[in-house]
Amino acid sequence: MIRSLYSGVSGMRNQQICMDVIGNNISNASTYGFKAGRACFKDLFSQQLKYPSGTDTPPYVYSSQVGTGVTIGSVQNLFDQGGLQVTDRALDLAIQGNGFFMLKDSTSNKIYYTRDGNFTLDKEGYLTSVDGLRVLDSSGAEIPALTSGQQITGIGVNGEISVLNFDGTTGTLGIIGIANIINPDSLEKCGNNNYIPTITTGSFSNFSTPINPGAPGGTGGQGIIQSGYLEMSNVDLTNEFARLITTQRSYQANARVITTSDEMLQNVIDLKR
Repeated sequence: MIRSLYSGVSGMRNQQICMDVIGNNISNASTYGFKAGRACFKDLFSQQLKYPSGTDTPPYVYSSQVGTGVTIGSVQNLFDQGGLQVTDRALDLAIQGNGFFMLKDSTSNKIYYTRDGNFTLDKEGYLTSVDGLRVLDSSGAEIPALTSGQQITGIGVNGEISVLNFDGTTGTLGIIGIANIINPDSLEKCGNNNYIPTITTGSFSNFSTPINPGAPGGTGGQGIIQSGYLEMSNVDLTNEFARLITTQRSYQANARVITTSDEMLQNVIDLKR
């Protein structure tokens, strides 16, 4: 009965974490480029009650084990494609397919990765995120700043930034780069719709070196860019509310295990009276 008490406690504790993940998903249902999380459970150590025994012929004695509860194995990010929302703004970009935009903090040289393509121009003419991080090109370098009199006229599916010069001629400012990360599940959320790599991320060497940069639609497995669109959150509210209900019921069931175990212990104590 003591085992069942602690199993129930572990169930309640970890179902609460699952509820936290679901709540975060629902709260970010309208966040550009957000990727839903999923709590993955695994069982805890099982106590051995009987060890297997026997010979080459029957009868066999199989092992008997009693589990001691549950824990969170991981909170996995689901990088399924989100829906594309039309904005008709040239600097709103969405990736259709694999990859992440690369953003650089010009102060620390740290590189971040994002699916949020809500970009703008800073006062120096650099293409940046709304937080002021500079967008990198297909080689992993900063895209040059616009010069006086230049303006961006469009961005192609291959990431090419077309500009109109002050003298009426046209040109190319650069190509927006996309990082193709082999195992995106290894990325760590760091707020502001950005991710950073971890030691488990493929091809990661340091925070200042871009991971597998390349051109959109290139041979490196990168997706294409859609200008005038933003990728919406991939949260499926129908699934989230279904998981919300099952998680609530699991929490209630674990609470019932605790109260039932308590009642059984009370009955044992009452035997002495």
